[in-house]
Amino acid sequence: MFPHITATCLLRSAKCALRHARSSILYRKTISRSYAAVAKFSEHKELEKIRNIGISAHIDSGKTTLTERVLFYTGRIEEMHEVKGKDSVGAVMDSMELERQRGITIQSAATYTVWKDHNVNIIDTPGHVDFTVEVERALRVLDGAVLVLCAVGGVQSQTLTVNRQMKRYNVPCLAFINKLDRLGSNPYRVLHQLRTKLNHNASFLQLPIGLESECKGVIDLVHQRAIYFEGVLGTTIRYDEIPSDMRAESEDRRQELIESVSNVDEILGEIFLEEKVPTELDLMAAIRRSCIKRVFTPVMLGTALKNKGVQPLLDAVIDYLPNPGEVVNYAHIEKEGKEREKIILNPARTSASPFAGLAFKLEAGRFGQLTYVRVYQGMLKRGDNLYNTRTRKKIRVARLVRMHSNEMEDVNEVYAGDICALFGVDCASGDTFVTEPKLEIALESIHIPEPVISMAIRPAHSKDMDSFSKAVGRFTKEDPTYHINYDTDNKETIASGMGELHLEIYAQRMEREYNCPVVMGKPKVSFRESLLSPCEFDYLHKKQSGGSGQFGRISGVMEPLPATENTKVEFVDETMGTNVPKTFIPAIEKGFRMMVDKGLLSGHKIAGVRFIVRDGAHHIVDSNEISFILAAQGAVKEVYENGFWHILEPIMSVEITAPDEFQGTVIGQLNKRHGIITGTEGNDGWFTVYAEVPLNDMFGYSTEIRSTTQGKGEFSMEYSRYSPALPDVQNQVINKYRESIGISTTDSKKKKK
Repeated sequence: MFPHITATCLLRSAKCALRHARSSILYRKTISRSYAAVAKFSEHKELEKIRNIGISAHIDSGKTTLTERVLFYTGRIEEMHEVKGKDSVGAVMDSMELERQRGITIQSAATYTVWKDHNVNIIDTPGHVDFTVEVERALRVLDGAVLVLCAVGGVQSQTLTVNRQMKRYNVPCLAFINKLDRLGSNPYRVLHQLRTKLNHNASFLQLPIGLESECKGVIDLVHQRAIYFEGVLGTTIRYDEIPSDMRAESEDRRQELIESVSNVDEILGEIFLEEKVPTELDLMAAIRRSCIKRVFTPVMLGTALKNKGVQPLLDAVIDYLPNPGEVVNYAHIEKEGKEREKIILNPARTSASPFAGLAFKLEAGRFGQLTYVRVYQGMLKRGDNLYNTRTRKKIRVARLVRMHSNEMEDVNEVYAGDICALFGVDCASGDTFVTEPKLEIALESIHIPEPVISMAIRPAHSKDMDSFSKAVGRFTKEDPTYHINYDTDNKETIASGMGELHLEIYAQRMEREYNCPVVMGKPKVSFRESLLSPCEFDYLHKKQSGGSGQFGRISGVMEPLPATENTKVEFVDETMGTNVPKTFIPAIEKGFRMMVDKGLLSGHKIAGVRFIVRDGAHHIVDSNEISFILAAQGAVKEVYENGFWHILEPIMSVEITAPDEFQGTVIGQLNKRHGIITGTEGNDGWFTVYAEVPLNDMFGYSTEIRSTTQGKGEFSMEYSRYSPALPDVQNQVINKYRESIGISTTDSKKKKK
């Protein structure tokens, strides 16, 4: 009836069918490409072709930007994006919305890639001291690290912290001096700081060809050639002869490199003493040996933002950092009634050895709790049964994944040296997993620093209490440095953490992720109470109320620990004979630990004391566990009455950088805040002041330094130690506590008289 309409419809249908066919072909091609990529990156390599590295540094040194370039050059991602997400995308490793908004890394993120047929597992860590536990956990499970340093800032406060953490876990590292393109960059000064401040036997493996806006490339001192990075994204590498004006410096620096390595490597040392010229292979082998032993630090150069120096850094990771088989990892066999036995784990990538892995990070995922595990021995397959050696619980591995930032890629098995993630596993950070239930081993756990700052926290609306409880439950489990407890005296919930930023970030996450806005109180410093001198105690707890009563007597001494250990609390049993039966010793310790949680002087925790029990008495009928718990508590109260106590406060290491014209003002501000200047440095019109300042005096300093330096000054601080507070501060803390529990200062003075 309407032939033209019918023809039009048929034509449209044909076009749609053709479009659909094309799209389906493109879809299949895209899927096949993505599967091929996943297969490439998921392929299991032999042990020698695996590297587990962390990227660590001070704030704003370019860690995440460097990781973004590494992923791009290895083909893991197709495009590079800026850290602050100006293009509404942001860096791959900063998957959290808050990270992209603030331009900082809050959580460490794991990924894996392939470079020159080597599997490289990478963990990008935060730079802020508030999130130092993220760096701590990463370095605990990694075999090597890249220490990123700013060519302008050099060795800064958090660099010192990261260096200490690497030393604690014996992690070999190579240094990468970043931001050569910045105004005022000076890699030679940074190398000097590496040697003097961090005590590293460090030498350049590269020299810069131009600095600041003239940065063109680097000179490779090992292979004696110039490297240029061409193209918009620096993907084309061109090797050339060393520029004629830099040949003399290159020869001097290469000789300096050979001497530095010869001092710590016997084989190269012999070649050097025989006055022979080492070959490239001799020098590379010596650098690798000394780097793995942590007696030499190779120094690489580049600018990640301008896409220069990243590919040679990846080559250096492969050439000089260890594979999992070159790192000795220990575990402890713990059996009841036997001494702890130390064993070496077998890193071979076979199923011959029983599986052993460490849960080093917990995270709430879309499908339940996500547990990051580093495999140290044997292999694990999907569907295997795991045993938690701490809880003795059996878990079935339903899903096994490898992480690429917040993306998950399923795998069927993992081997020694791999980093993977499990779902639905109920555990704590630092737990050991095995597949053999008889294998009673425990891997060395992770050092967790104590919180230094507290704030009152409560939901803005009472109807959000359930969401608040869920958020608190999740965040305290994920982050062992974030504590929430209820203060019964002040009737308020207290959040404790590593700094104001730390607590602020979690408050914002509660609002964003749980739709639960919270109200934060004023910051409170975590003071500690400690003894000044040893004090003896002899306390009898006796209660008779018809029938069996309570009887427990303990005597001994409570003494202060050395100043270097004033954050610890120790319990020592020195009892002999049967006056105090050994079955009651745990009860005495329990009573003491209960008193430690809240001191009687200011309501803060007791720290830096050793409680030694030497003698006592018991009753055959009336003595029981509660009797000795109360006896221990009474003994601590007795020491409070007879001993001399004082208040300890956290001291922060503060580093301030500002123009020279404001130096007098900045030092004056620090003196007002009871700061002690420990050092100063000058560099091209800027100065850096290093000081130790009580945390209690640092509140509001960020606003003050911005206003007095016209916004040009910046500072960073980190926890250093606990130290006795000034007398007026001690009196303020004690009087405030007494007022809160209803004891006036006049009453206390009358009692003293």
